[in-house]
Amino acid sequence: MSWFQVPAIDDPVDRRNAPILQVALLVLGTIPPLLWLYRMGTGIPWRPGETLSLAISLVISALALWSVVLIRRARFQRAIRQLMFVVAALTIVSHAVNGMSVHVFQMPVQVLWLFIAGMMIGRSALWLMFGALVLALFLGAVGEARIEQEPADHLLGDAVIRSVMFLTIALVIDRSVAALRESLDEALARGRALELANAQLQAEMAAREQAQTRLLHAQKMEAVGRMASGLAHDFGHLLALVDGYAVQARNATGPQVRADALEGVSSAARRARAQVGKLMHFARQDAPVLEAFDAGEVLREVVPMLRQTLGAAVRLCIQPPAAPAMVRADREQFVLVLLNIAANAADAMPDGGSFTVTTEVDTAAGMVEIGMRDSGPGIADETLERVFEPFYTTKPQGDGAGLGLAVSRDLAVDWGGRLEYVAERASATEPRGAQFRLVLPLAAPCNPHRREAHQSSR
Repeated sequence: MSWFQVPAIDDPVDRRNAPILQVALLVLGTIPPLLWLYRMGTGIPWRPGETLSLAISLVISALALWSVVLIRRARFQRAIRQLMFVVAALTIVSHAVNGMSVHVFQMPVQVLWLFIAGMMIGRSALWLMFGALVLALFLGAVGEARIEQEPADHLLGDAVIRSVMFLTIALVIDRSVAALRESLDEALARGRALELANAQLQAEMAAREQAQTRLLHAQKMEAVGRMASGLAHDFGHLLALVDGYAVQARNATGPQVRADALEGVSSAARRARAQVGKLMHFARQDAPVLEAFDAGEVLREVVPMLRQTLGAAVRLCIQPPAAPAMVRADREQFVLVLLNIAANAADAMPDGGSFTVTTEVDTAAGMVEIGMRDSGPGIADETLERVFEPFYTTKPQGDGAGLGLAVSRDLAVDWGGRLEYVAERASATEPRGAQFRLVLPLAAPCNPHRREAHQSSR
């Protein structure tokens, strides 16, 4: 049946009706001519009216085959409407010429035309076909009375009875078609509503992704701003080194001393260039790229940025894992999560303190746990439930938008993990502090050659 499918037909009902209608039309276009050939080969004398019946049958068969061609060209309604029109006209002419009784065995076929008109065209075509059949019955009754020289009363009564039968069938078809059409219209309306809702959802998702990208970049800029003071301090130190080496070079008593001093200047310049490169790379608005990397390696690389974020008054302690802790995430966003939590810790300890980062690998559970803890006053119990709520902050107005932890949590969820706050009671000798736990699933180790290529491209 796949050959009978016509995807080019626009109307879904017509598209579903096309296969079975083509089968019916092919039967109608081939079987009657074969039957007439058999009839002509039997040797039975030709009866009056059979010539007209033959002509009508052949016309309908030819039209049926032509209608199949039109349906294959996606002209479904044109094919079915012209077929119904010709069938109705020929039925009326045949009844008027040959009478009503000779068509008694064609009543099932006439009912079929009612079904086709109602189911495949519509209610108006159904009642037009019904009217054509009623007209054909009454013209057949009058014609038969004339041909047989009989009173028309009995024949007209028979026409009324047959008309009532056709009326009953037409009413059933009409109600069934109406119910089916209403159900289909409701289903199509729901489908269109779902398509509209899906389009709106896709647009909202795209807008949300764009907003999240802008938000992540804003978070990076905020982190860069926090690191600016620490970076200025480091640059001041590097410039002092450059100045000192320059003085040594100017006062050098020999070429080796001057070369050593110039090498010191070059080394300080390289360190300054490396600091600027890391900061600029982190601040770029790149698209997220998921990759497998060693969390411990990134922790060691990010130490200078963490020191700049925390400031000179906060002591930083990094405890990387002994073995590789492979995770799959966006490397820059992973650094952003660490910087967000470090920035909150720095705000909580204006007079100094400590910030500790630990890493544990649980191979049995397939998870990497990164703990981040400060020695500040911690988070008050009444605000614990809102700690990850977007735009919620306890800082003075203008000091933060309250988005750092919310963004960090969403990123952890995107990577298949979680970011949670660990609530602990304060002891008499040690403040409670704030402790966060970033839990990420272990990833398969990446190919070192691919990683080196990636690092060089970065």
